[in-house]
Order: sequence, then C-alpha cells, then structure tokens
Amino acid sequence: MVSKTCEYGIKALLFVAQKSVATERVGVRDIARAIDSPEPFIAKILQDLARKGLVQSAKGPSGGFYLDKKGLKTNLAEIVYAIDGDKLFTGCGLGLKSCSAKNPCPIHDQFAQVRKQIKTMMQSTTLGEYPAALELGERYLKR
Repeated sequence: MVSKTCEYGIKALLFVAQKSVATERVGVRDIARAIDSPEPFIAKILQDLARKGLVQSAKGPSGGFYLDKKGLKTNLAEIVYAIDGDKLFTGCGLGLKSCSAKNPCPIHDQFAQVRKQIKTMMQSTTLGEYPAALELGERYLKR
C-alpha cells in the first residue's frame, strides 16, 4: 500500500520518537539497525524528512535525529503525504490512472471505503502514541 521508502520513513520516525521521549538524539546507524534498513537509504529518507520539517537534526558529537513536542504530534498521514503524496488516500485499488466514480474499476466502491478507513486511522495516529509500547516490547519495529 505504501512504498518501501514510506514504510522505512514511518518506522524510522517511530524509532526516533521512542528515543526522543527520553530526550535522546539518535544517529542514522542506530536507526538503520533498529528498523533493519540499509543505512544509506535511511539517511536519504531522514534528510528529506528533515528538510520537510518532520524531524529535527543536530550535527556534532552529541548530534543526531530527534523530535520535539510538536514533532511527536505528527500523524502518520503527514509522513505518507511527505514521502508518497496522496496516492494511498486517493488512488485506485487496481492501480488504474483513470478510476473514478464515473469510470470505476471493478473494486472501486469497496476500495474507497478501505482508503477512507486507512486515512482516518493514519490521521488519528501520532508518533507520540507508541514510544512507551515500543520501550516495553509491546510493539515492534522489526522481527
């Protein structure tokens, strides 16, 4: 449903959120290891998300990526929009370019309901909701 880039971006920011609650800054190497991602790929994703204001970064010996209070309120939909655009929330379930209510694909009506549920869930879920569950091992970012 989301691109691999978006998947890694969401997982990376969830990990950064977990560390940010404890006021830690985390480096690319640690993030990549924690979410089982190639380091250069995650570095590129995080740089892009930092440029878009979804994560903060600091250089130097005590540098790394972190989220402030506002960043912890970022919802998952904002990350999806920043990386993949609105395709997840508006696109055709079969990938057709011209699917619409006037020219529907075979699964148009059912998929429209699924898209709406996904959008609602992602808009109502913030990065700050999961740090405790991740820290306690109740939720996981890799297996």
